[in-house]
Amino acid sequence: MVRLPCVAVVAACVSFGQAALAAPKADLARAGEADFRALYRELVETDTSLSAGSCTLAAERMAARLTAAGYAKADVEVVVPPDFPRQGNLVARIAGTDPKLAPMLLLAHIDVVEAKRSDWKRDPFTLVEENGYFYARGAVDDKAMAASFVDAFIRYKKEGYRPKRTIKLALTCGEETDSVFNGVQYLLAKTPDALAAEFAVNEGGSGNLDENGKPISFGVQIGEKIYQDFTFTVTAPGGHSARPTDDNAIGHLAAAVARIDRYRFPVNMTEATRGFFRRTSALYAGQTAKDLAAAGNGTADEAAFARIAAANPLWNAFLRTTCIPTQLAGGHAPNAQPQHAEANVNCRIMPGETVDAVRARLNEVAGDSKVEIGLAAEPGPQPPAPPLDARIMKPVEAIAAEMWPGVPVIPSLSSGATDGRFLNAAGIPTYGISGVFRDPDGNGVHGLDERIRVTALMDARAFLYRLVKAYSAK
Repeated sequence: MVRLPCVAVVAACVSFGQAALAAPKADLARAGEADFRALYRELVETDTSLSAGSCTLAAERMAARLTAAGYAKADVEVVVPPDFPRQGNLVARIAGTDPKLAPMLLLAHIDVVEAKRSDWKRDPFTLVEENGYFYARGAVDDKAMAASFVDAFIRYKKEGYRPKRTIKLALTCGEETDSVFNGVQYLLAKTPDALAAEFAVNEGGSGNLDENGKPISFGVQIGEKIYQDFTFTVTAPGGHSARPTDDNAIGHLAAAVARIDRYRFPVNMTEATRGFFRRTSALYAGQTAKDLAAAGNGTADEAAFARIAAANPLWNAFLRTTCIPTQLAGGHAPNAQPQHAEANVNCRIMPGETVDAVRARLNEVAGDSKVEIGLAAEPGPQPPAPPLDARIMKPVEAIAAEMWPGVPVIPSLSSGATDGRFLNAAGIPTYGISGVFRDPDGNGVHGLDERIRVTALMDARAFLYRLVKAYSAK
């Protein structure tokens, strides 16, 4: 079993008792599968897309299951924003017995990406079990986790389980469409106590399977990059194309964008990405293994970083902030010098770096005063990555070692975005630990025919049931 030492950012390493780590037994963790299947089906088949669905209905259905299991109405609430009646959110809690222990939060979003029926082989909002997979929109993202959390709450109630640490649950709406509405932001602003916690477990981390369905690694997401678009704009007098001048808006923009495209930001790894490279090195051989280990141990030189970046785009993203041009527009007529040209440059910024600092670097690299660089949208949260905390990792490693012997637990940084960025910005360290193992192609998440292996879902359900018990016991 791989273990992490206590890190400097952790005030103290709390030792979880062996009983907490080992319990509950596998048979208890997997009990009630038929009931879980019914719950999962109901949640998945409740359309929660922005265009036609209702998170409120999904939240109400899950709330009804919790109250039917015996939870008091005071501990289960559907919070519906007045201006967004279909964007309801479920919050629930199990009171802990030790008031000295701060609560933990289980977070999952119940909204899903749009799915056009004519594009899918199957109805995206009918759960289909076929060839060892469940197919449906949201089958993975993120209703697998949401259903597992509700199922765990129901089973804890039936068992009479009394955690020492209060367990909070939030099933929120708007993660996929946060420009319209976001449930986590709304709850933080309107009912902050519902989410207040010492730490949170969220989506983001997942296991990797090889082409034969064999587990390769178990991922834990620790932090995520900051998304920011920049607008590059050039204006010029223009004129007749038969009498060209040196002041060409497209020319200025093209040269600046080409410099940005070639530029590589300095290596700036987080604690999690160093851990990622260090542990991932054991999965490789030869020069690649040496380079990854050196990156993880802090001994890599520029040549090693260059080889790592060239070998895998994801590895390059874990090394540094990345900015690339993604859209271009310019000119007003085929026979005229352009008066205006514009480009979008998309950046994924490492935690700890600021949007302002990246903008200043882009100005330096563009190297042309004619190119104005502005924000395409106001920056979102810019939180640092949460600590690589042994108190979080140790239970994960212990349970994973029992369920998937020999599979390494590997911390990672998300190059995308989850609702964890809002919680981290609010001072709630948030970790992506789904327990779901995915196929190499990503299982169609956000795409066509989204699917999850039936065995992967049942394993994740059992894992999360055990992990929450480990975290909620002293």
